[in-house]
Amino acid sequence: MATPATLAASAYSAAQRYADPSRQNVSQALGSKASGGFDDLLQSAIDQVSAAGHKADVQSTQAVTGKADIVDVVTAVAESEAALETLVAVRDKVIAAYEEIMRMPI
Repeated sequence: MATPATLAASAYSAAQRYADPSRQNVSQALGSKASGGFDDLLQSAIDQVSAAGHKADVQSTQAVTGKADIVDVVTAVAESEAALETLVAVRDKVIAAYEEIMRMPI
């Protein structure tokens, strides 16, 4: 049975893989060379979610070692959760828009 700490670590690791600078960035993957477009916005959102997750991870680690206040940990985890929920909501809207476009007659 996976512990909450193990689940959090694996979720954080997955988020880091998406924001890893050694991977192709979103604009290269989409073949777009324009800056300031949707791909930049998407990459920024992924980076923000990753940063929020990293902050929550650091705060949790510091709380375990007795170097952080529990209020700071709860705040960081709540911010991370809100950022992830926002990203998932945006993903759902993009998928819904794509499906709507695919249903349009040519």
